[in-house]
Amino acid sequence: MDLSFTVTATDGRARRGRLTLPHGVIETPAFMPVGTRAAIKGLTFDQVDALDPDIILANTYHLHLRPGDPLIARAGGLHQFMGWQKPILTDSGGYQVFSLAGRRTITEEGAAFRSHIDGAAHLLTPESVVDIQARLGSDIAMVFDECAPWPADREVVEAAMERTLRWARRGRDRFQALQQGRAPDVPRATPGQAQFGIIQGGTHLDLRDRSVAGTLAVGFDAYAIGGLSVGEPVDVMYDVVAHTAAQLPEHLPRYLMGTGMPDDLIECVARGIDMFDCVLPTRNARNGQLLTRRGVIAIKNARYAEDFSPPDPDCTCSTCRRHTRAYLRHLYMVGEMTAAALNTVHNLHFYLDTMRSIRNAIEFGTFDELRQAFHQTFTRQRVPLND
Repeated sequence: MDLSFTVTATDGRARRGRLTLPHGVIETPAFMPVGTRAAIKGLTFDQVDALDPDIILANTYHLHLRPGDPLIARAGGLHQFMGWQKPILTDSGGYQVFSLAGRRTITEEGAAFRSHIDGAAHLLTPESVVDIQARLGSDIAMVFDECAPWPADREVVEAAMERTLRWARRGRDRFQALQQGRAPDVPRATPGQAQFGIIQGGTHLDLRDRSVAGTLAVGFDAYAIGGLSVGEPVDVMYDVVAHTAAQLPEHLPRYLMGTGMPDDLIECVARGIDMFDCVLPTRNARNGQLLTRRGVIAIKNARYAEDFSPPDPDCTCSTCRRHTRAYLRHLYMVGEMTAAALNTVHNLHFYLDTMRSIRNAIEFGTFDELRQAFHQTFTRQRVPLND
Protein backbone atom coordinates (compact mmCIF):
# COMPACT_ATOMS: atom_id res chain seq x y z
CA MET A 1 0.00 0.00 0.00
CA ASP A 2 1.48 3.28 -1.18
CA LEU A 3 -0.86 5.68 0.66
CA SER A 4 0.57 8.28 2.98
CA PHE A 5 -1.16 11.34 4.41
CA THR A 6 0.21 14.38 6.20
CA VAL A 7 -1.80 17.19 7.75
CA THR A 8 0.20 20.33 7.01
CA ALA A 9 -2.07 22.97 8.59
CA THR A 10 -5.29 23.27 10.56
CA ASP A 11 -7.78 26.08 11.18
CA GLY A 12 -10.40 24.98 13.69
CA ARG A 13 -11.45 21.51 12.53
CA ALA A 14 -10.57 22.32 8.90
CA ARG A 15 -7.45 20.49 7.71
CA ARG A 16 -4.94 21.19 4.96
CA GLY A 17 -3.14 18.05 3.91
CA ARG A 18 -1.18 16.11 1.34
CA LEU A 19 -2.21 12.60 0.27
CA THR A 20 0.32 10.50 -1.65
CA LEU A 21 -0.92 7.64 -3.84
CA PRO A 22 0.76 5.38 -6.41
CA HIS A 23 -0.05 7.74 -9.29
CA GLY A 24 0.60 11.08 -7.63
CA VAL A 25 -0.02 13.57 -4.84
CA ILE A 26 -3.38 15.06 -3.89
CA GLU A 27 -3.61 18.39 -2.11
CA THR A 28 -6.49 18.32 0.37
CA PRO A 29 -9.22 19.32 0.89
CA ALA A 30 -9.87 17.98 -2.60
CA PHE A 31 -12.84 17.64 -4.92
CA MET A 32 -12.86 14.63 -7.27
CA PRO A 33 -14.66 15.14 -10.60
CA VAL A 34 -16.79 12.13 -11.44
CA GLY A 35 -15.86 10.16 -14.55
CA THR A 36 -18.46 7.42 -14.20
CA ARG A 37 -17.61 5.40 -17.32
CA ALA A 38 -13.89 6.29 -17.40
CA ALA A 39 -14.51 9.77 -18.82
CA ILE A 40 -15.85 13.07 -17.51
CA LYS A 41 -18.98 13.58 -19.58
CA GLY A 42 -18.70 16.29 -22.19
CA LEU A 43 -14.95 16.89 -21.87
CA THR A 44 -11.87 15.78 -23.74
CA PHE A 45 -8.86 14.84 -21.64
CA ASP A 46 -7.08 17.97 -22.86
CA GLN A 47 -9.87 19.97 -21.22
CA VAL A 48 -9.61 17.88 -18.06
CA ASP A 49 -5.84 18.39 -18.00
CA ALA A 50 -6.36 22.16 -18.26
CA LEU A 51 -8.67 22.05 -15.23
CA ASP A 52 -5.87 20.19 -13.39
CA PRO A 53 -7.73 18.01 -10.87
CA ASP A 54 -5.40 15.94 -8.68
CA ILE A 55 -7.71 12.91 -8.81
CA ILE A 56 -10.86 11.73 -10.57
CA LEU A 57 -13.46 9.11 -9.72
CA ALA A 58 -14.67 6.19 -11.83
CA ASN A 59 -17.51 3.73 -11.23
CA THR A 60 -16.99 0.03 -10.51
CA TYR A 61 -20.57 -0.97 -11.35
CA HIS A 62 -20.65 0.68 -14.77
CA LEU A 63 -17.15 -0.40 -15.81
CA HIS A 64 -17.85 -3.97 -14.70
CA LEU A 65 -20.85 -4.06 -17.03
CA ARG A 66 -19.17 -2.25 -19.93
CA PRO A 67 -16.51 -2.75 -21.20
CA GLY A 68 -15.78 -5.26 -18.41
CA ASP A 69 -12.96 -5.28 -15.89
CA PRO A 70 -11.15 -8.23 -17.57
CA LEU A 71 -10.80 -6.18 -20.76
CA ILE A 72 -9.51 -3.18 -18.80
CA ALA A 73 -7.03 -5.47 -17.03
CA ARG A 74 -5.77 -6.72 -20.40
CA ALA A 75 -5.26 -3.07 -21.42
CA GLY A 76 -2.95 -2.64 -18.43
CA GLY A 77 -5.50 -1.19 -16.02
CA LEU A 78 -7.72 1.85 -15.97
CA HIS A 79 -4.90 4.40 -16.16
CA GLN A 80 -3.56 2.89 -19.36
CA PHE A 81 -7.04 2.30 -20.78
CA MET A 82 -8.03 5.93 -20.23
CA GLY A 83 -4.69 7.56 -20.91
CA TRP A 84 -4.82 9.22 -17.47
CA GLN A 85 -1.75 9.02 -15.24
CA LYS A 86 -2.96 10.84 -12.12
CA PRO A 87 -4.74 9.11 -9.23
CA ILE A 88 -8.15 7.47 -9.66
CA LEU A 89 -10.65 6.43 -7.00
CA THR A 90 -13.20 3.76 -7.85
CA ASP A 91 -16.38 3.50 -5.83
CA SER A 92 -17.63 0.03 -5.01
CA GLY A 93 -20.95 0.09 -6.85
CA GLY A 94 -22.89 0.06 -3.60
CA TYR A 95 -24.73 3.29 -4.37
CA GLN A 96 -25.60 2.15 -7.90
CA VAL A 97 -27.03 -1.09 -6.53
CA PHE A 98 -28.96 0.96 -3.96
CA SER A 99 -30.43 3.10 -6.74
CA LEU A 100 -31.58 0.08 -8.79
CA ALA A 101 -34.50 -0.46 -6.36
CA GLY A 102 -36.76 -3.02 -8.06
CA ARG A 103 -33.92 -4.54 -10.08
CA ARG A 104 -31.90 -5.90 -7.15
CA THR A 105 -32.09 -8.25 -4.19
CA ILE A 106 -29.72 -7.88 -1.25
CA THR A 107 -28.77 -10.96 0.76
CA GLU A 108 -25.91 -11.82 3.08
CA GLU A 109 -23.96 -13.12 0.07
CA GLY A 110 -24.17 -9.83 -1.81
CA ALA A 111 -26.37 -7.88 -4.21
CA ALA A 112 -28.04 -9.72 -7.09
CA PHE A 113 -29.36 -7.40 -9.78
CA ARG A 114 -30.48 -7.12 -13.36
CA SER A 115 -28.33 -4.96 -15.60
CA HIS A 116 -29.94 -1.68 -16.56
CA ILE A 117 -28.42 -2.24 -20.02
CA ASP A 118 -29.71 -5.65 -21.12
CA GLY A 119 -31.42 -7.19 -18.11
CA ALA A 120 -28.70 -9.81 -17.61
CA ALA A 121 -28.32 -11.22 -14.10
CA HIS A 122 -25.27 -10.20 -12.04
CA LEU A 123 -24.06 -10.70 -8.49
CA LEU A 124 -21.75 -8.32 -6.66
CA THR A 125 -20.22 -9.60 -3.43
CA PRO A 126 -17.71 -7.99 -1.06
CA GLU A 127 -15.06 -10.28 -2.55
CA SER A 128 -15.93 -9.79 -6.23
CA VAL A 129 -15.94 -6.00 -5.83
CA VAL A 130 -12.38 -6.20 -4.49
CA ASP A 131 -11.35 -8.34 -7.47
CA ILE A 132 -12.99 -5.98 -9.98
CA GLN A 133 -11.22 -2.95 -8.55
CA ALA A 134 -7.90 -4.83 -8.49
CA ARG A 135 -8.30 -5.43 -12.22
CA LEU A 136 -9.22 -1.79 -12.77
CA GLY A 137 -6.11 -0.73 -10.85
CA SER A 138 -7.44 2.40 -9.19
CA ASP A 139 -5.32 4.09 -6.55
CA ILE A 140 -8.18 3.95 -4.03
CA ALA A 141 -10.71 1.11 -3.94
CA MET A 142 -13.87 1.42 -1.88
CA VAL A 143 -15.21 -1.50 0.13
CA PHE A 144 -18.68 -2.81 -0.81
CA ASP A 145 -21.42 -1.36 1.38
CA GLU A 146 -25.19 -1.18 1.67
CA CYS A 147 -26.67 2.32 1.58
CA ALA A 148 -30.04 2.62 3.32
CA PRO A 149 -32.67 4.95 1.83
CA TRP A 150 -33.97 8.09 3.47
CA PRO A 151 -36.44 8.18 5.06
CA ALA A 152 -36.38 4.62 6.38
CA ASP A 153 -37.35 2.86 9.59
CA ARG A 154 -34.53 2.59 12.08
CA GLU A 155 -34.60 -1.21 11.76
CA VAL A 156 -33.89 -0.94 8.01
CA VAL A 157 -30.97 1.45 8.57
CA GLU A 158 -29.56 -0.68 11.37
CA ALA A 159 -29.74 -3.86 9.30
CA ALA A 160 -27.93 -2.17 6.39
CA MET A 161 -25.26 -0.82 8.74
CA GLU A 162 -24.68 -4.23 10.35
CA ARG A 163 -24.50 -5.96 6.97
CA THR A 164 -22.03 -3.32 5.80
CA LEU A 165 -19.82 -4.20 8.78
CA ARG A 166 -19.94 -7.91 7.95
CA TRP A 167 -19.20 -7.17 4.31
CA ALA A 168 -16.34 -4.90 5.40
CA ARG A 169 -14.56 -7.79 7.12
CA ARG A 170 -15.01 -10.01 4.05
CA GLY A 171 -13.87 -7.27 1.68
CA ARG A 172 -10.82 -6.50 3.79
CA ASP A 173 -9.87 -10.17 4.03
CA ARG A 174 -10.07 -10.52 0.25
CA PHE A 175 -8.09 -7.32 -0.31
CA GLN A 176 -5.33 -8.53 2.01
CA ALA A 177 -5.31 -11.92 0.28
CA LEU A 178 -4.63 -10.16 -3.02
CA GLN A 179 -1.94 -8.00 -1.43
CA GLN A 180 -0.21 -11.08 -0.04
CA GLY A 181 -0.31 -12.97 -3.32
CA ARG A 182 -2.86 -15.55 -2.16
CA ALA A 183 -5.08 -14.96 -5.20
CA PRO A 184 -2.69 -15.13 -8.15
CA ASP A 185 -5.55 -15.55 -10.63
CA VAL A 186 -6.60 -11.89 -10.12
CA PRO A 187 -4.28 -9.38 -11.85
CA ARG A 188 -3.45 -6.27 -9.82
CA ALA A 189 -2.94 -3.34 -12.17
CA THR A 190 -1.83 -1.08 -9.28
CA PRO A 191 0.00 -3.12 -6.61
CA GLY A 192 0.02 -0.16 -4.19
CA GLN A 193 -3.77 0.24 -4.28
CA ALA A 194 -5.35 1.43 -1.00
CA GLN A 195 -8.73 0.34 0.36
CA PHE A 196 -11.13 2.66 2.20
CA GLY A 197 -13.79 1.48 4.63
CA ILE A 198 -17.22 3.12 4.68
CA ILE A 199 -19.18 4.32 7.70
CA GLN A 200 -22.96 3.85 7.47
CA GLY A 201 -25.85 4.37 9.88
CA GLY A 202 -28.11 6.94 8.21
CA THR A 203 -29.00 9.91 10.40
CA HIS A 204 -28.92 7.90 13.65
CA LEU A 205 -25.86 9.06 15.59
CA ASP A 206 -25.73 5.95 17.78
CA LEU A 207 -25.70 3.75 14.66
CA ARG A 208 -22.91 5.91 13.25
CA ASP A 209 -20.99 5.34 16.50
CA ARG A 210 -21.34 1.58 16.16
CA SER A 211 -20.36 1.71 12.49
CA VAL A 212 -17.24 3.77 13.26
CA ALA A 213 -16.17 1.38 16.02
CA GLY A 214 -16.76 -1.71 13.91
CA THR A 215 -15.13 -0.35 10.76
CA LEU A 216 -12.07 0.89 12.63
CA ALA A 217 -11.78 -2.56 14.23
CA VAL A 218 -11.56 -4.10 10.75
CA GLY A 219 -8.69 -1.73 9.99
CA PHE A 220 -8.69 -0.04 6.59
CA ASP A 221 -6.14 2.24 4.96
CA ALA A 222 -8.53 5.21 5.41
CA TYR A 223 -12.23 5.86 5.93
CA ALA A 224 -15.24 7.38 4.18
CA ILE A 225 -18.64 8.55 5.37
CA GLY A 226 -21.40 7.12 3.20
CA GLY A 227 -25.18 7.08 3.19
CA LEU A 228 -25.70 10.86 3.16
CA SER A 229 -26.99 13.27 0.50
CA VAL A 230 -29.84 10.83 -0.16
CA GLY A 231 -32.62 13.26 0.71
CA GLU A 232 -32.08 14.15 4.37
CA PRO A 233 -32.19 17.84 5.40
CA VAL A 234 -28.91 19.66 4.94
CA ASP A 235 -28.58 20.64 8.61
CA VAL A 236 -29.06 17.00 9.64
CA MET A 237 -26.37 15.95 7.18
CA TYR A 238 -23.98 18.51 8.65
CA ASP A 239 -24.64 17.22 12.17
CA VAL A 240 -23.97 13.62 11.14
CA VAL A 241 -20.77 14.62 9.32
CA ALA A 242 -19.45 16.56 12.32
CA HIS A 243 -20.32 13.77 14.75
CA THR A 244 -18.78 11.04 12.59
CA ALA A 245 -15.66 12.83 11.33
CA ALA A 246 -14.63 13.66 14.90
CA GLN A 247 -14.29 9.92 15.59
CA LEU A 248 -12.13 9.08 12.57
CA PRO A 249 -8.33 8.88 12.84
CA GLU A 250 -6.65 12.27 12.60
CA HIS A 251 -3.66 10.88 10.70
CA LEU A 252 -5.77 9.50 7.83
CA PRO A 253 -7.83 11.24 5.12
CA ARG A 254 -11.59 11.50 5.63
CA TYR A 255 -13.80 11.18 2.55
CA LEU A 256 -17.45 12.31 2.40
CA MET A 257 -19.11 10.42 -0.44
CA GLY A 258 -21.49 12.03 -2.93
CA THR A 259 -21.73 15.57 -1.50
CA GLY A 260 -22.64 18.16 -2.79
CA MET A 261 -23.45 21.81 -3.38
CA PRO A 262 -20.60 24.36 -3.12
CA ASP A 263 -21.69 25.51 0.32
CA ASP A 264 -21.74 21.86 1.43
CA LEU A 265 -18.04 21.63 0.62
CA ILE A 266 -17.27 24.68 2.73
CA GLU A 267 -19.35 23.47 5.67
CA CYS A 268 -18.04 19.92 5.63
CA VAL A 269 -14.42 21.08 5.41
CA ALA A 270 -15.23 23.07 8.55
CA ARG A 271 -16.26 19.74 10.10
CA GLY A 272 -13.02 17.96 9.27
CA ILE A 273 -13.59 16.42 5.82
CA ASP A 274 -10.67 16.11 3.37
CA MET A 275 -12.13 14.57 0.19
CA PHE A 276 -15.35 15.03 -1.79
CA ASP A 277 -17.00 13.84 -4.97
CA CYS A 278 -20.33 14.67 -6.58
CA VAL A 279 -21.96 14.46 -10.03
CA LEU A 280 -23.69 17.79 -9.42
CA PRO A 281 -21.30 20.16 -11.25
CA THR A 282 -21.19 17.99 -14.38
CA ARG A 283 -24.85 16.91 -14.35
CA ASN A 284 -26.10 20.44 -13.76
CA ALA A 285 -23.85 21.72 -16.54
CA ARG A 286 -25.53 19.37 -19.01
CA ASN A 287 -28.89 20.64 -17.78
CA GLY A 288 -27.93 24.25 -18.45
CA GLN A 289 -27.08 25.34 -14.90
CA LEU A 290 -23.89 27.24 -14.14
CA LEU A 291 -22.74 27.42 -10.53
CA THR A 292 -21.09 30.66 -9.43
CA ARG A 293 -20.01 32.39 -6.23
CA ARG A 294 -23.27 34.33 -6.38
CA GLY A 295 -25.69 31.51 -7.12
CA VAL A 296 -27.02 29.33 -9.92
CA ILE A 297 -27.53 30.62 -13.47
CA ALA A 298 -30.23 28.80 -15.46
CA ILE A 299 -28.80 29.68 -18.85
CA LYS A 300 -31.96 28.82 -20.83
CA ASN A 301 -33.83 31.78 -19.28
CA ALA A 302 -34.92 34.34 -21.86
CA ARG A 303 -33.24 37.15 -19.92
CA TYR A 304 -29.87 35.92 -21.22
CA ALA A 305 -30.79 35.99 -24.93
CA GLU A 306 -29.01 39.34 -25.43
CA ASP A 307 -26.77 39.33 -22.39
CA PHE A 308 -23.27 39.77 -23.75
CA SER A 309 -21.49 39.69 -20.40
CA PRO A 310 -19.42 36.73 -19.19
CA PRO A 311 -21.30 33.91 -17.44
CA ASP A 312 -19.47 34.81 -14.22
CA PRO A 313 -17.47 38.07 -14.30
CA ASP A 314 -15.35 36.92 -11.34
CA CYS A 315 -14.36 33.59 -12.94
CA THR A 316 -11.09 32.95 -14.79
CA CYS A 317 -12.09 29.71 -16.55
CA SER A 318 -11.75 29.51 -20.34
CA THR A 319 -15.54 29.58 -20.78
CA CYS A 320 -15.94 32.85 -18.87
CA ARG A 321 -12.87 34.44 -20.43
CA ARG A 322 -14.06 33.78 -23.97
CA HIS A 323 -17.86 33.46 -24.14
CA THR A 324 -21.01 35.32 -23.18
CA ARG A 325 -24.25 34.29 -21.53
CA ALA A 326 -26.06 34.94 -24.80
CA TYR A 327 -23.78 32.54 -26.66
CA LEU A 328 -24.07 29.80 -24.03
CA ARG A 329 -27.87 30.18 -24.06
CA HIS A 330 -27.90 29.89 -27.85
CA LEU A 331 -25.85 26.68 -27.75
CA TYR A 332 -28.06 25.18 -25.07
CA MET A 333 -31.33 26.09 -26.77
CA VAL A 334 -30.30 24.55 -30.12
CA GLY A 335 -29.02 21.37 -28.48
CA GLU A 336 -25.39 21.92 -29.46
CA MET A 337 -23.08 19.47 -27.63
CA THR A 338 -20.57 22.28 -27.14
CA ALA A 339 -22.98 23.77 -24.58
CA ALA A 340 -22.44 20.85 -22.22
CA ALA A 341 -18.66 21.05 -22.66
CA LEU A 342 -18.41 24.79 -21.98
CA ASN A 343 -20.80 24.64 -19.03
CA THR A 344 -18.93 21.67 -17.57
CA VAL A 345 -15.58 23.43 -17.88
CA HIS A 346 -16.99 26.35 -15.93
CA ASN A 347 -18.66 24.31 -13.18
CA LEU A 348 -15.65 22.10 -12.56
CA HIS A 349 -13.32 25.10 -12.59
CA PHE A 350 -15.54 26.75 -9.98
CA TYR A 351 -15.46 23.68 -7.73
CA LEU A 352 -11.73 23.12 -8.09
CA ASP A 353 -10.95 26.82 -7.64
CA THR A 354 -13.14 26.88 -4.52
CA MET A 355 -11.09 24.02 -3.11
CA ARG A 356 -7.86 25.87 -3.89
CA SER A 357 -9.19 28.90 -2.04
CA ILE A 358 -10.16 26.72 0.91
CA ARG A 359 -6.68 25.17 1.06
CA ASN A 360 -5.02 28.58 0.95
CA ALA A 361 -7.32 29.95 3.65
CA ILE A 362 -6.60 27.04 5.99
CA GLU A 363 -2.88 27.47 5.42
CA PHE A 364 -3.04 31.19 6.26
CA GLY A 365 -5.49 30.81 9.14
CA THR A 366 -8.30 32.69 7.38
CA PHE A 367 -10.73 29.86 6.71
CA ASP A 368 -13.53 31.28 8.86
CA GLU A 369 -13.34 34.59 6.99
CA LEU A 370 -13.57 32.76 3.66
CA ARG A 371 -16.48 30.69 4.98
CA GLN A 372 -18.44 33.77 6.05
CA ALA A 373 -17.72 35.64 2.82
CA PHE A 374 -18.86 32.66 0.74
CA HIS A 375 -22.19 32.45 2.55
CA GLN A 376 -22.75 36.18 2.11
CA THR A 377 -22.68 35.87 -1.68
CA PHE A 378 -23.71 32.29 -2.53
CA THR A 379 -27.34 31.22 -2.74
CA ARG A 380 -28.78 27.87 -3.80
CA GLN A 381 -31.60 29.67 -5.58
CA ARG A 382 -31.47 30.51 -9.26
CA VAL A 383 -30.51 34.15 -9.64
CA PRO A 384 -30.62 36.50 -12.66
CA LEU A 385 -27.08 37.88 -12.17
CA ASN A 386 -27.93 40.73 -14.56
CA ASP A 387 -25.83 43.42 -12.92
